[in-house]
Amino acid sequence: MKIEQTLLALGLFLAPAAAVAQPATLPVVVGRPIEIGTSYSLHSSVLDDTRELNIWLPIGYDKAQDRYPVLYLLDGGLDQDFIHIAGLGHLASLSWTYGPMIVVGVQTKNRRAELTSRPTDPRYLSAFPESGGADTFRRFLRQEVIPFVEARFRTGDRRAIMGESLAGLFVVDTLLHDPGLFGDYVAISPSLWWDDRRPLADLNQTARLKELAKARLYLAVGDEGGTMQDGIDRLRAVLSAQPSQRLTFRYDDFSKSASHATVYHHAAEDALRWLYPAPPYEGEGTPWFMIEGAQPPPSSK
Repeated sequence: MKIEQTLLALGLFLAPAAAVAQPATLPVVVGRPIEIGTSYSLHSSVLDDTRELNIWLPIGYDKAQDRYPVLYLLDGGLDQDFIHIAGLGHLASLSWTYGPMIVVGVQTKNRRAELTSRPTDPRYLSAFPESGGADTFRRFLRQEVIPFVEARFRTGDRRAIMGESLAGLFVVDTLLHDPGLFGDYVAISPSLWWDDRRPLADLNQTARLKELAKARLYLAVGDEGGTMQDGIDRLRAVLSAQPSQRLTFRYDDFSKSASHATVYHHAAEDALRWLYPAPPYEGEGTPWFMIEGAQPPPSSK
């Protein structure tokens, strides 16, 4: 009896099944999918494979005649980085702080194979036997992806390439070995530990550094440390020592606020604001409610 009284006091006796109220039938509500861009399947003779290309167009594209810079996004599949970077393209239309662009997400499948150069260090050869496809993937971009986009959309004079981690390594590798392929390069926490940083060891002797006159590089890093940070520091040292007319270069350090896993989105937004700034918004001055003690203007009625 004492147990029953205790359970009753705690509300732990269940009501009979017949007494439990049944939820009312919910009305039928028909939703519609939310679309963000258009996805294409592009068969590549270079890769001997079919790849997903996801394309986001600026708001108002269909009603304008403007031409737009194009951001080619590595790891740009729908299950990769396309949606959140396309969101930054949309933000340009809402914030007025940077200009509109076309975002082209290029799907990768085996990142270690497709985004890396062939290592020379035997440790890396052993650990990453499938690596070394960066030149092939670059040909895919040059011969198939870029012509596909430029034949179908109103593209402007500037092309950008963006990537993080191994994709950031590919961005830097492209800048150093094929600098004319893009005008703007965005490398976020690039994996410059690759091959024990060997590509950076003789960077000062790289003849292509002289070809960087028209390029712009945005480089950012999260809290990395180790050989990765050292590789980034070596790259910065070499590029900072170049004559100013060779390369426009910006470096942002997020090591106090972001990890490798969290640095991408914020750094990408900063990169776009730097590369494609918009003119200041022409408002009508500070609104009255933002000024201490001010009054609303007289009604025009």
